[in-house]
Amino acid sequence: MPPLDAVLAAGDLPGDYLEFLASTLPVPVVYVHGNHANEDVTEGEQRMAPRGVVAAHGRVVTAAGLRIAGWGGVPRYRAGGSGQYSPVQARWGLRKLAWQLGRRPLDLLLTHAPPQGPHAGADFAHRGCPEITHFMGRHRPRVLVHGHIHEYEGRKSDYTDNLTGTWVVNAYGYRIVEV
Repeated sequence: MPPLDAVLAAGDLPGDYLEFLASTLPVPVVYVHGNHANEDVTEGEQRMAPRGVVAAHGRVVTAAGLRIAGWGGVPRYRAGGSGQYSPVQARWGLRKLAWQLGRRPLDLLLTHAPPQGPHAGADFAHRGCPEITHFMGRHRPRVLVHGHIHEYEGRKSDYTDNLTGTWVVNAYGYRIVEV
């Protein structure tokens, strides 16, 4: 395995696995939650966040010398689903995230849902998120890494967004990304 500076987890990874990565690898593990509510771990009778990892949802964190903003979950696609948000919740949450950024440049945006564009799925549950697309347009991260899009529609190649210059990467499976 090539040397790594950080691990980015784009959601829907079991909390036990995230803890395993954090305890095995000598690099920071930065994650956002997905939409399957499986990132928590069981401790006795309680569910809690995984230990040893950096939760980035709704925050700007620094890891491996990179400024990383995180936004987990997906646009709501069914009532009562976990890890889903309305357009209003996304706009409000991403505005708060933008406020944390200030005027300093953003290296990487880590999300679960993809922005609108080539990585969006054909079905309603896997559509691209317009609020993430808007955030990307305003803050122009160098790289956007997302999860949520599986390969049942075929492998979707990384692309560079024409309007922002952001390199968009689907982290499905695993990817090694050089920033």
